[in-house]
Parts: sequence; structure tokens; C-alpha cells
Amino acid sequence: MRSSRLIPSRETGLKLLRIVGFYVAVIALWSLLGRVEVWSPFLFPSPEKVFASLRTNFANGLILDGLQASMQRLVVGYVISFVLGMALGLLTAASKFANETIGGVVLGLQSLPSITWLPLAVLWFGLSETAIIFVVLMGSTFSIAISARAGMRGLPPLLTRAAGTLGATRWQLYRYVVLPAMVPSMVQGMKQGWSFAWRSLMAGELLFVSVGLGHLLDVGRNLNNINMVFAIMLVIIAVGVAVDRLLFGRAEAWVRERWGFAAA
Repeated sequence: MRSSRLIPSRETGLKLLRIVGFYVAVIALWSLLGRVEVWSPFLFPSPEKVFASLRTNFANGLILDGLQASMQRLVVGYVISFVLGMALGLLTAASKFANETIGGVVLGLQSLPSITWLPLAVLWFGLSETAIIFVVLMGSTFSIAISARAGMRGLPPLLTRAAGTLGATRWQLYRYVVLPAMVPSMVQGMKQGWSFAWRSLMAGELLFVSVGLGHLLDVGRNLNNINMVFAIMLVIIAVGVAVDRLLFGRAEAWVRERWGFAAA
């Protein structure tokens, strides 16, 4: 019993060691390339200068203010896109006519890069917060809708027939059969929708003069400050990884435990 407890902890320790070793090697290689100046320091900075820029911009509040503004826009756009995406997904899955008409439009719009919505957003809403939120909304709604549709259409017909035999009402069918069966697919759809929303937000903020991480990237470009550009990029990556691991990673683990298989 004691040895069986030691094996998982040893495997966890080795995994952590491999991960730390990999990132140490990456930073060491990055530092070496910066020192030998394979590329100009104005084009490829050393990690020391990038981390110094990180400390400076955290200390003066630029990164924290930009992160707060970006996350506020993201939450608003993502919540709206989730509601709309779920509604579209359920509609196209439940109605053959909606699937043949609206479903085709959803698939087509999903293939449209989210940044292409920006000119339309500016024409409709001007250079405003609403324009950026609109781009975030359009970037993630359709991926969520497709996942919701796939989750509902993947429901085994035997379950719905069994629920009907037991006298379940339409509301009870959706509440106790359809929605729980959609969860594995929906977790993956929400994760994908988040990634699209995050990238759409950064693209929108690059072209909109306001507080935000995307705008800070543009500030670094305008100042020809490559250290700042790399530092903000690291923050954007860190936020994406943190949300994926802390939120969606835990949701996927819960799905595996609850349903007995990985999220679709």
C-alpha cells in the first residue's frame, strides 16, 4: 500500500522535473542567442531585458491596467457569445429546417477569420468598446454553436425514447437527458470559444486606442521597444495558459471523472 502511494508522487515529481527542465533549457537557449547577437538586439531581445521590461511595466501599472480592461471586455463578449451560441446550437440540432438553413450559415461564418469582423464593427459602432466586444462575440459564438449542435445530435436516440416511455415532459427531457449528455462536447466547445474570443480581443485592441494588452503591444511597436512587445506577448500567453489549465483543464478532468471518458 505504501509503495503504491509513492509511485504516483514519484511520477508527478518526474513530470514536474521534465517540465521545469524544458523551460530552463528554452530560456538558456534564448539567452545564448541574445548574447551572441545572431539577430540585432532591436529585433530579438535577450530574456534579461524582456523580464526587466516586465518588472517595469508591472511596477508602473501598465500591464495590470491593460489586463483588467482586456479581461472585462473578454468576459462581456464571451458570456454573450455563450448564450447566443447555445441557443443557435440547440435550435439547429432540434429543427431540421433550422439545421438546413441557419446551420449552413453558422458553418460558413465559423470559417471566417474573426479579425475580418473588425472593419464592419468600426463602420457600425465606430472606434468604441462596443466594436471590440462585437469582434469578440463574432469570434466565439459560432464555435460554441457548432459544439452545442454536435453534442445534442450525438445523443443516443435510445435515451430520448426511454425518457418518453417513462413519461418525461419536454422540459424534463432537456433538463435531465439532453443537457447532461451535451456537457462533454460543450466543455470542448467552450474551451475553443474562449481561445477564439481571446485572439479576437487581442486583434481588436491592436487597432483601437484604449487601455488593453493588445493596445500595449501597439504602443511597444510605435516606440520601437522590442523588449516591451516581447513582455506583453509573454503576458498574453501566460493568461491563455492559466485560463486553460485552471478553468477548462479542471472542467475536462471533471467530465472525465463524471462521464468516464475525455471531453469530445
